[in-house]
Amino acid sequence: MINKDLLEILACPQCKGPVKLQEDEQGLTCEKCRLLYEIVDDIPVMLIDKAKKMDD
Repeated sequence: MINKDLLEILACPQCKGPVKLQEDEQGLTCEKCRLLYEIVDDIPVMLIDKAKKMDD
């Protein structure tokens, strides 16, 4: 589980907009960029080149 305080300060590295924790808590999503940043061992991988495009 990701720390709620950390979640409040994280931003999308591409657009600097807010990210939202997925319901399954397996990743963070940026709605504006349509990117998914995975969480590995409770650490969000906030690298643009590692992000996955979300389906529309």
